[in-house]
Amino acid sequence: MNVALLLYILLSFLVLVLWMWALIDLVKSSKGSKEPMAIWALLILFLPLLGSILYFQIGRRRMRENKRTFDPAFNRR
Repeated sequence: MNVALLLYILLSFLVLVLWMWALIDLVKSSKGSKEPMAIWALLILFLPLLGSILYFQIGRRRMRENKRTFDPAFNRR
């Protein structure tokens, strides 16, 4: 078998795994607003490699920063 073909198959498989990992992580980590989730989902779906890389570099961090934190003094007067 040709070495170039094997390399192409391996890289395609790695892109597919990265793409699926990004989509699963996006669905699991998004609990707040649905707008950023929809934008990231479209970016990951239509630009699989670039969208996945950008999500893990930028989006994942921002999605975690926007999560609510527990504040025990919220209801105290």
